[in-house]
Amino acid sequence: MKKLFLLTLTIGLLWSCKSDDTEALPGEVNLIFKNQVAGSDLILDSQNYVNASSEVYRVSELKYIISNIVLIGANGQEYTVPQNESYFVINQADNASKNVALANVDGRKYTKIRFGFGVDQSNYPLNGINNFIPTAEETDMLWAWSAGYKFIKFEGDYDAGTTKNAPFLIHVGSHGTTLDNYKTIELDLSEDITVNDNTVNINLIFDVARIFDAGLQSFSLQEKDDIQVDPVYAPIIASNIATAFSVE
Repeated sequence: MKKLFLLTLTIGLLWSCKSDDTEALPGEVNLIFKNQVAGSDLILDSQNYVNASSEVYRVSELKYIISNIVLIGANGQEYTVPQNESYFVINQADNASKNVALANVDGRKYTKIRFGFGVDQSNYPLNGINNFIPTAEETDMLWAWSAGYKFIKFEGDYDAGTTKNAPFLIHVGSHGTTLDNYKTIELDLSEDITVNDNTVNINLIFDVARIFDAGLQSFSLQEKDDIQVDPVYAPIIASNIATAFSVE
């Protein structure tokens, strides 16, 4: 009887260990990008917004590049999205582009997300990466006159004082080795997610207002309303954008 009890106990312990060691199955994570202005949904063309410089502006176009996506587990384990599946153009005018589906994500609990704004110079020019150069060309996210990507394409018009409907154009990217505006963004998830043969969503907010106004890095459109290859203002905007994302 004693031997039978010990045998039963041993089997139970082995079964318990086996159950604990069972790995979670891969699943799908959807990143849902929501572009807002100070908490309100961004509406193209018709909606007036006011920045910290009291300039009234309207947005006609907003596109930006998201890349190098990594999900970080509760124990610091990381799932890195394969490079050829990790470059996306988020376009406010295209709802489908704002839902990024990540397939075959390792099964586990995740507490953080990390991603890039733009294309890091170590991976430029991304030839053959998920056909990204044609994608960037089709969405006008490549410079026509210089090698490099537009990390953000932000356009519209504004009113300030006696100036009405003046156009603004903000295109920020990296150029050569001296102007690197790529940013890495890491965010805590508002709630942990568990991937285990399922589909889970992460809602990511991009606050357009912070392009202009983020701490000490504010600027007005009257000060500069055409920013492209600009060694002064392009880094300011890139730094502002690094603070503009949050998890809903």
